[in-house]
Parts: sequence; structure tokens; C-alpha cells
Amino acid sequence: MAFQGVDFLELDSLLTEDEKVVRASVRQWVEENVKPIIEKHAQAGTFPTELIPEIGRLGYLGANLEGYGCAGMSAVEYGLVMQELERGDSGLRSFVSVQGALVMYPIHAYGSEEQKQKWLPRLQKGEALGCFGLTEPGFGSNPGGMLTTARKQGDAYVLNGEKLWITNGSVADVALVWAKDDDGKIGGFLVEKGTPGLKAWDVHDKYSLRASITSGLALSDCKIPACNRLPKADGLGAALGCLTQARYGIGWGALGAAMECYQTALDYAKERKQWAGKPIAGHQLVQEKLVWMLTEITKGQLLALQVGRLKEKGKATFAHVSLLKKNNVWVALESARKARDILGANGITGDYPVFRHMVNLESVYTYEGTHDIHTLILGHHITGIPAYE
Repeated sequence: MAFQGVDFLELDSLLTEDEKVVRASVRQWVEENVKPIIEKHAQAGTFPTELIPEIGRLGYLGANLEGYGCAGMSAVEYGLVMQELERGDSGLRSFVSVQGALVMYPIHAYGSEEQKQKWLPRLQKGEALGCFGLTEPGFGSNPGGMLTTARKQGDAYVLNGEKLWITNGSVADVALVWAKDDDGKIGGFLVEKGTPGLKAWDVHDKYSLRASITSGLALSDCKIPACNRLPKADGLGAALGCLTQARYGIGWGALGAAMECYQTALDYAKERKQWAGKPIAGHQLVQEKLVWMLTEITKGQLLALQVGRLKEKGKATFAHVSLLKKNNVWVALESARKARDILGANGITGDYPVFRHMVNLESVYTYEGTHDIHTLILGHHITGIPAYE
């Protein structure tokens, strides 16, 4: 049976019963708890923090990690969670993605047992919030050029630098800050809220991701214990490994936004009548847009599912994930634009979710590696020649 009208190739037959149960449960929660309030939050420029305890209780935070209270979901189950959350709003999926893939994952993969015990159970429950401090005002696509430093001083590190475009930065109880040590090697450092020298502020007046907290961080002689360095985060590759985890979730999440826009446009086109009372769904140009959306979403679903299966087997590479993120975010953004066109003037109002998804996806298209950077990553992978150096 078609799921929300976007299962043209009966992809449900490729999912396990557990995967379908996960998807259905998240969808129901989003329908009941997110959709009724998210437009109000987007208009006000606020994040629905009241949902955080429930998000933790349901196991969405660090859902694909093992132990420490985490749900231990498979890669495809986790992807379906991201898909359904972003069906509600990209800001909601971003919150869950940052907490799980960019804070919990690196602590889980690169941290000491003491760091894991201290942070992972609280982060999983949503009792503590985290942020990922990699991007700087002058270094986005080239994170290796970062200027933030971590100088060893006895049994401590002193951090200096600035980070920007940090989701949850101003509300985080712990910031995972990436910085260069005395040898120029990049490492991850856990900086707790309230540490002298740490300052956070929010980026306001955004047209995109309005239901999300976007911040900047400044570190001025910020002194932390040496034991707050992630012992296994050895070089820039560790930070990029975190991004691969997050990009995987984005590749699924963007499909959720695309599917929501498609379904909204299809329903609207069947109801909206023009020219002698004929539904606009019967017009050739409208049908072309709907068919394009269905076709590309279907291909995106196949791509996400295959990368998920490869990930479950330990065979998914960063290049596979780049293809997933690049393609599916582009498909989602184009679908949102076509849906907005079908809705006409109604497409710009908060009565429908399409414009909110469209402007959100403009940010998703850029963050976690821009569309063009993923193109160059794939170009490097297939030719062996880097074009971005």
C-alpha cells in the first residue's frame, strides 16, 4: 500500500517490519506534536524546546548508537527517523542530528570511557544539550584552515578562536570544539557551559531555519582540563568522520521534506479549480511538475535505502554519503520550489508547509558540505585528482 502517496515502486516491500514500525511511530508523533506548533515557532524564530524531553524519551537522540541508554537502531531505521522528523521541519531534524551525529557520535567513537559515562546518558535523555564547533567565520568548506588554537598549559588546554553557524550553541551544556594544538594537529575538545572565556550568542534575522537555534561561539583564553580532549580524535579526519554521520541523516531527512511538499501540492492540485471548474491537477504543466517530483523522490528513496544497507554492512564510504546528501537535498529543494509554484499565492503563506520547507532547504543545501563541495568530493573520488586544493 502506498505510504502517504509517495511509494510508487512499493519500496515498503524492501523494509523490515521493525523499520516500518519505527517510521510509523515517528510519523504519528510528528503529526500529533510537531505539525500543530511548528509554524508558530518558525514565525516567532524559536525552537520548540518543550519537545526535547519527549524526543529523548522516545530514543531519537543518538538513536543509532549502542549502549549508554541509546536505542541501537539500524542505519535504515535511523534514516527513517530523520526522514519523518524533517517531514515536520528541518530545524527539528537538525537538532536531533547535531545532538546525535555531531556530539554523541564523536564522544562514543573518539572519547574516553569517563567522557562517555559523563555525557552520553544525559545527552541521550535530552537532559544535557551539545553543539559541534567546527565552522569558523573565515573557514567553512575548508575546515583544515581553522584558526582556533588549543595550547597545552600544564594539565590543561587554553583555547582561543571563534566559531560560527553553530546549531544549539547558546543553549549547549557542552561544546565539542575543534582546534589546532601546539603541533598544528586538529583535535576535539569538550568545553562545558560556564567555562570562563567561553561566550555564545545567537544569529538573528534569519529567513531560513527559523525554528532552530543558530549561534556563534567565542573562546578567549578558555581553559579546560587536558582530560577534556577526545583521546581518539586524531586529526581533521575525526571531525570529517562526524560530518559523514550527519550527512547520512540529512540525505534521509531531506526526503521527508520533499515528500511533504509533494503530498501537499498533489492534494492542493486535486482540490484547486480553475478554467470551467476543472482541478488544476488536470493541467499538463501541473502534472509535469508532480511527475518530476514523484520520479526524483522515488530515485532518492532508492539511493537512501541502498546507502543505508551498505552502512549496515560497514561498506558505506564518505563518497557514498556525499552522493546521498548532494542528490537528495537538491531533489528536496527543487520539489519544494515546484510545489510552491503549484500552490500559487497560497504557497507563500503559513497555511501550508511548503514555503517553510523551501527556505529551510536553502540552508540544508549549504550546510554539512555545500552542493558544489560534494560535487568536488565525488569528482576527486572518481578521478583521483582533487580540484579544491
